[in-house]
Amino acid sequence: MHNKKNLRAGRWLAGAALAVTLSSGCNAAFADRWGVQVAGGIADHDMKKAELGIVWDPGWSWWQVGDWHFTFVAEGHAAYWHYGGDHAVNANIGEFGVTPVLRFIKRSGDVRPFLEAGVGVRLLTHPHIAANYTMSTAFQFADMVGVGAQFGHRQQYLAGFRFQHESNAGIKDPNPGINFSQIYLQYNF
Repeated sequence: MHNKKNLRAGRWLAGAALAVTLSSGCNAAFADRWGVQVAGGIADHDMKKAELGIVWDPGWSWWQVGDWHFTFVAEGHAAYWHYGGDHAVNANIGEFGVTPVLRFIKRSGDVRPFLEAGVGVRLLTHPHIAANYTMSTAFQFADMVGVGAQFGHRQQYLAGFRFQHESNAGIKDPNPGINFSQIYLQYNF
């Protein structure tokens, strides 16, 4: 019952974020930009992750607070997990997914720090990782929070740290989830 409430709350929050994004008076700070992102991370259960992403920034900004404002970006991801623990069933796992991300970023300056959060979906090539560790379903939710900075003469570079939790939100048991700590670099064209 508790997991169903969490799933409903997550869906409600994702829907609310999308509604706010689409219905608010968004101001375009610049034209659409595309970027490429590389990330690396470690997790509990002796898991390592390498990730490649494509990022779309439509240039939407709203709700200015002093010299800060909210923005939206959409990310597509392909990742490789490697399990280094004992009793591996599938030590190498592929992950594919998308994540809408909200950022609270400084509007001006050579270096523009930001906070970010997002909830997306992922598909795993193998949910059964080790004899004593399984994600139960290939379909996973991926929520994350992070900090970072945007910089460069065109603000084309980003660097950041993210904490990401992936689980199936109680669709099937067991549902241990996995927690990644990641660093990432991004270049916007």
